[in-house]
Amino acid sequence: MDLALKNALGMKGQTDPNPLVGCVIVNDNRIVGMAAHLKAGERHAEIHALRMAGNNAAGGTIYVTLEPCSHYGKTGPCAAAIVEAGIKKVIIATLDPNPVVSGSGVKILQDAGIEVVIGIGAEKSQQMNQVFNKFIVQKKPYVTLKSGISLDGKIATNSMDSKWITSKEAREDVHQLRNENMAILVGVNTVIKDNPQLTTRMPNGRNPVRVIMDSTLKTPIDSKLVTDQQAETWIFTCAHYDKEKKTKLETLGIKIYQTSGKKQVDPNEVVKILGEKMISSLLIEGGGGIHASFLEKKLLDKVVLYIAPKLIGGKNAPTFLEGTGIEKMKDAVNLTDVSIENIGNDFKVVGYPAYLKE
Repeated sequence: MDLALKNALGMKGQTDPNPLVGCVIVNDNRIVGMAAHLKAGERHAEIHALRMAGNNAAGGTIYVTLEPCSHYGKTGPCAAAIVEAGIKKVIIATLDPNPVVSGSGVKILQDAGIEVVIGIGAEKSQQMNQVFNKFIVQKKPYVTLKSGISLDGKIATNSMDSKWITSKEAREDVHQLRNENMAILVGVNTVIKDNPQLTTRMPNGRNPVRVIMDSTLKTPIDSKLVTDQQAETWIFTCAHYDKEKKTKLETLGIKIYQTSGKKQVDPNEVVKILGEKMISSLLIEGGGGIHASFLEKKLLDKVVLYIAPKLIGGKNAPTFLEGTGIEKMKDAVNLTDVSIENIGNDFKVVGYPAYLKE
């Protein structure tokens, strides 16, 4: 199962909106087949592993990190293929979290007289598939807030100089985060001030869909997100947008989504629409206002902070979390399951808002 989990994790950033799944087939105490799911719409891990094993699958044991599917989609049901191959025992890390299908794959196997064991490697499988587990149930993307900050929480100096707070190693790690997410979001002020590309600069990296929250369509026509053609750019705006600007942006291939807000774009609507467009994961790299708007609506699933051992100071220097803030300390958002690691000269802190467990 550890090998199956490792193979699955190696595909992170390739399979969404499908889950990460690994599979190993053992017969006569030797591995005869193994595989991972490579891409949505293609054969599942079990099918690849069964093809590798061939006739050696009969009478064997299959280890799979997620319950074999029981339905016809772009591919056939894996549970039926396992039965047909003559597998005698199936070890499953976790059931499929989709309430519509959960347990039905196991039923197919058990009805065929196959021994089924569930729960081996469950914690690792669930952690690995955080994105899928939320998306398949709620139809909304898994939302990660990422920010590079100084030790006193600043994202720039009072003159708005921000290059670079964090180390080269930390910035390289951010590109891995981008590669793992289907979309990346900023506010229009970040576009105007920094003119970012929001692309993944790593070998064989995948560029996420670039999302801008822009209530009046102030996004410059000559900004990189409009002109570079490196990835799709979607803009979420309000009722009182600049109609002439909308026409120009759409002519350049930018997708515009009008939300119901009169003055501000509601993050809840952004998340809902992204889910409808099959975006299963969203990385937020905005400024303090954008970050606060998602936190205040309890839309964050994960927080990733790269903290540089630097002190910037200045009451007017922007912080990574602004907005109105809380009034009482008891209402502060606690982070749980916090991990800390060194990256270059910086610290990478990962945590999950406690409200997710409420």
